[in-house]
Amino acid sequence: MKSSHGLLLLISLAACGDAEPQSTSDETSPIPAPRPAQLTDSIQSSRYSAIVTAAARVAPAVVSVNVTRRTTRSPRTAWELFFTPRGSEQVVEGFGSGFVITSDGIVITNQHVAAGAQEIFVTTRDGIDYEAELLGEDPLTDIAVLRIEGDNLPTAPLGSSSDLVIGEWVIAIGNPYSYLLGNSEPTVTAGVVSAVGRDLIPSGENSGIYVGMIQTDAAINPGNSGGPLINALGEVVGVNASIFSNTGGSVGIGFAIPIERALRVADELSRFGEVRRSWMGLDVAGSDELRNWKRAGGLEVTEVAPDSPADRAGLREGDVLVSADRHSTRTFLDWEAIKLDVGPGDSVNVTYRRRGRDSQTVVVVENLPTTSAERISTLGDIELITLTPAIRQERSFEFENGALIYQIGGPARRSTGLRAGDLIVQINRQRITRAEQVTEIFNQYQGRRAPIRVYVERDGNVRFTDFYVGR
Repeated sequence: MKSSHGLLLLISLAACGDAEPQSTSDETSPIPAPRPAQLTDSIQSSRYSAIVTAAARVAPAVVSVNVTRRTTRSPRTAWELFFTPRGSEQVVEGFGSGFVITSDGIVITNQHVAAGAQEIFVTTRDGIDYEAELLGEDPLTDIAVLRIEGDNLPTAPLGSSSDLVIGEWVIAIGNPYSYLLGNSEPTVTAGVVSAVGRDLIPSGENSGIYVGMIQTDAAINPGNSGGPLINALGEVVGVNASIFSNTGGSVGIGFAIPIERALRVADELSRFGEVRRSWMGLDVAGSDELRNWKRAGGLEVTEVAPDSPADRAGLREGDVLVSADRHSTRTFLDWEAIKLDVGPGDSVNVTYRRRGRDSQTVVVVENLPTTSAERISTLGDIELITLTPAIRQERSFEFENGALIYQIGGPARRSTGLRAGDLIVQINRQRITRAEQVTEIFNQYQGRRAPIRVYVERDGNVRFTDFYVGR
């Protein structure tokens, strides 16, 4: 009986866990559960990821850009039509983002954020408001440069877009909806590089040329425009510019302007107030030939201006551009991307095909012919340039002769119906071959009771406008 009770007692103690289990050689030791303090430290450490570190590095330099514009108020109902005075204006507010690149207050943003602004205010992350000066804007690249009066401002570290890898992490930082969210702290969205070198087909909604863009699925919302796109190292690689969406909200297809292009444009705007455009003197097949590049094996040259950089480099009409500076030239958008990223004095290495044989040449880029052409003033605030073969190629005019309206002031524009960029080809029944003719004819009709009729080439079409001179 005693031995029996002793056995029961031993089994009972083992069942209660008071006796240590005996391990055998083929048993695996259990992994001890982490203590609460160890678990907390591990989670805490994992929270500070590369994205967190990168965002924290750039966020102090990200700003909110708030603008006010005056626009003509258009009546929307019969009631408003009755009570709204003709020419009534209203103040419209807009917003976007930007980032500081110099400690003395140079800010990069999108041109469409600052376009038409009467007043611009920049708000830093800590809530300080600065009135901003618009140093320059470039609708073609959608870049604008602002200046604020500040000292020792935090600046964004600048990186490179040339070595971006598809699939790597990128972060978009900005101020969506700006002050509507109640504070100036920038927000962060993360994603990956979806593609590089993306070209967007021009549309009526976009005045800029969006070529060679960075595509990302990081959410870019209204108000994010102009903010930085950064890599996992906390370096700016692009300027958030647009989203591809039917609703206006982010659907995971966003685009950023490469930082190298943005900085080049910003430098030109800061130094000269405008961007010096590159000119090589050749035309290529346009959007109607998008589907033919596979058959041609490249981009067909449709015209070469006499004594242009392309002409001096040996290029001829009918040549097929295969590549330029190691970038394939498949469509006219690829060629636009090349032109957009070079300036006067730069050299472009071009590979072209002629009669089935590939050759190489170097095109030395020049400034646009219109920038150095002689200008003739008339009617006080109209500047005219005589059309030359080089300017005709630059502006893609159909007519071979005429006078280009290079600039026109507001009063003349409103009273004549003419625009900058119009080519005056005929006045009444007289064909125009030089700019001086326009001034002579305008002087002849000064103060007369009869109007004159001016024919212009505009957007590939011939139009006319009638007006009185000096009345």
